[in-house]
Amino acid sequence: MTSKLKNVHTLMIVGAALMWSAQARAQPVTQPVVQAIPVPDAKTAYNTARDMAAANYKVARARCDAVTGNPRDVCIAEVKAERVRVEEEAGAAYKNTLKSYTQARMRIADANYDRDKARCGAVTGNPRDVCIKQAKATLISAQADATADRKMIEARSNAREDKLSAEYRVALEKCDAFAGAAKDQCVDAAKTAYGK
Repeated sequence: MTSKLKNVHTLMIVGAALMWSAQARAQPVTQPVVQAIPVPDAKTAYNTARDMAAANYKVARARCDAVTGNPRDVCIAEVKAERVRVEEEAGAAYKNTLKSYTQARMRIADANYDRDKARCGAVTGNPRDVCIKQAKATLISAQADATADRKMIEARSNAREDKLSAEYRVALEKCDAFAGAAKDQCVDAAKTAYGK
């Protein structure tokens, strides 16, 4: 083989390997949503995050009091939105449930909406109307995304459960080929394998 052909062959192998590794990384890793029991360290992290959010809020709010008019309103809305974000993310991570993550996203969207409305106070007339409509559209979009994500995760979880139930029924059907103790062992193995 000439060196030119060796280089082409090497490039093709490297390219195929890169494509394969990129495809493997692109595959979504789906984990079942499991309701976790909060551990003391998680509670400590949650309380620490809440305390830090409250302390940061007080400091930032004091800075807001130094200004007046709409800039003050915007400043207050921004520090409130930041506090809500930190507290909600910490609470969702502590509870670690799909419901808590969805609720956190909804509350964060509401706080961001209040912030965006405050920013609209700096303009008047039609630009203000457009600003408020844009803030509302952003809120609706964030809420729709949170709801859609929750439904998608629930649907995947339900599909996973349906598939496992079907596979379990197949495993039990295979056990019918046996009798006595062998059948009992087969059924027990199927129950253990499928968590029944």
